[in-house]
Amino acid sequence: MDDERPGSGTAIIGNMSIKVLNEEKLNSRLWRLTVRAEAVAGTDLAVHVLLPEGWSARREWPLLTLHHGGLDDSSSWIRHTDVEALSRDRGVLVAMPDGGRAGGYADWRRGPRWQTFHVHHLHALMRERYGAGPVRAVAGVSGGGYGALLGAAANPGTFRYAAALSAPCTIRRALSSVTLLAATGIAGRVNPFAMWGVPVVHGEHWQAADPLHLAAGLRGTGLFLSCGLTGRPGPLDPPGPWSAANLAEPVVRSTVGPFLRRLRALGIPVTAHLYRDGTHSWPYWRRELHRAWPALMRALQAP
Repeated sequence: MDDERPGSGTAIIGNMSIKVLNEEKLNSRLWRLTVRAEAVAGTDLAVHVLLPEGWSARREWPLLTLHHGGLDDSSSWIRHTDVEALSRDRGVLVAMPDGGRAGGYADWRRGPRWQTFHVHHLHALMRERYGAGPVRAVAGVSGGGYGALLGAAANPGTFRYAAALSAPCTIRRALSSVTLLAATGIAGRVNPFAMWGVPVVHGEHWQAADPLHLAAGLRGTGLFLSCGLTGRPGPLDPPGPWSAANLAEPVVRSTVGPFLRRLRALGIPVTAHLYRDGTHSWPYWRRELHRAWPALMRALQAP
C-alpha cells in the first residue's frame, strides 16, 4: 500500500456535512473513523473501513457498504465474519458504518436521516478520503439488510447489487409492522412512532420506507436474499437454551414471500436461498455472505 495520507477530512453535501473527528489504524488495511454527521443530528458514529491491498489515492475504487443489524455496531462484520480475508485481493473498498441504536436505516419522519447518511453522505466521505468511485454494492444483515434493500430501492441505479440476509423485506404487513415497532421501542429505547409515524395515519411515510412498495426501483440492481424458515437451531448452532431472538427469523421470513412475488410480477430477477432451520445469528450470515460474495464481486467488477 502506498504511504499516502487519505484525503480531506470533511465532505459537504448540499448544506450538510460529515466530518472526521478521529482516525485509528487498527492494522495494515483496517481503519476506524469517528465521524460527525449532520444528517443524523450531529451524532458521533464509527465507520470501519477496509482498504484493498495496494490502495492508492491515484485511482478510483469500487465501494462495498456493509450494514449491521439492530443493537449492533460497525465492528460486527470484522468480529463475526472473515470479510478481511475475503476482500484482501479483490480491489474494493469496504465501508462498515454505524447504523445507530435501532436506527432503522430510513429517513425518519421526525429525527435522523439514516438513509441519506448511508447512501449519500458516507459515499461522499469515502470518495473524498479514499477514492471511492461510482461503482457500488451494498449488503446487510437483519435490519441492516432492510437498509440495503431500502437504500437501493429508493435510489434507483445507485447500487449495482444488494444482498439482504435475514432481512425484513416489507414493513407494512401486520405482523412485521407490530414487531418492528415493538422492537424499536423496547430494545432501542427510542420512540418508534418518530421513525415512520403512526400506521395508516402517516401511510406515506411507511410507503417511503417500505422496500416492497419501492420494489420497482430495484430494476437493474442484482439482488440476493436469504432467510431461514423456522428459527429453530440448525447445523451451525451450538448447543444451548432456546432464545426469544430466534422468533425474528420466521417473522422476517413472512415478509420474504410477498417481496419475491412482487419482484416476479415486475420481472426483476433475484437469487434467493431460503433454508429451513437456523437461528437469527451470525454463523448463518457469515455462510450467506460467502454465498453472495461472488455475485457482489462481479457487480463491482472486482478481479
